Amino acid sequence: MEIILTDVTVSMSEFKKNPAAVLREADHRPVAVLNHNRAAFYMVEPRLFEAMMEELADQELYRKAASRLADKARAIEVDIDEL
Repeated sequence: MEIILTDVTVSMSEFKKNPAAVLREADHRPVAVLNHNRAAFYMVEPRLFEAMMEELADQELYRKAASRLADKARAIEVDIDEL
């Protein structure tokens, strides 16, 4: 059994018939396109995709910052007024 990560699904054949209609009916929600009842891919609007990419970038930046904070032996003290 596979988990579908959205509440909107459409079959591959229905998607092929009219992708624009599927997008309209989704009403800004992600759509799982199914092939033999398994998710073949997810369709998301550009706005949501951009937000997802920003979130991933933020998570990566957080991991880098946390990793660098853990290595305080290499830290260099600076005065903000001298920058």
